[in-house]
Amino acid sequence: MNVNKKSGFTLIEILIVVVIMAVLASVVIPQFSNSTKQAQTSTTEFNLQIIRSQIELYRNQHGGRLPAANLSELSTTTDALGGKGSGAQFPYGPYLRSIPANALTEQAAIKTTTNDPAGKADVTANSKGGWLYNATTGGFWVDHEELVVK
Repeated sequence: MNVNKKSGFTLIEILIVVVIMAVLASVVIPQFSNSTKQAQTSTTEFNLQIIRSQIELYRNQHGGRLPAANLSELSTTTDALGGKGSGAQFPYGPYLRSIPANALTEQAAIKTTTNDPAGKADVTANSKGGWLYNATTGGFWVDHEELVVK
């Protein structure tokens, strides 16, 4: 029995394992970054639909009136004319706790537009905006060049 023989991996075996791990990492890492973008897009589209439905609910409960340009009426209780307050004479709302952020830009700011539908010309430069709102028609869109047409 040879007592001096040491067991372990050779340099070639270690290099092969490192190369295999590098190839796997180069395949897997882009998948994770792509799924992050998809999650942000899905969240933004979901929030868009929620806000649109709450604007429509507000309109139905207030005789066709729309919330103001900053949508502040959606986060408080209101009367039939849209006046904000609390108590029994303000039975409508709140419709949202607050305006959710656009997950793509992490902004909740509302930019008003007179176009309906909003287009790429309405989008804030460098896609740093939150939402686009037409207070005349009730149209509501994502302030981002990729999703404004949704």
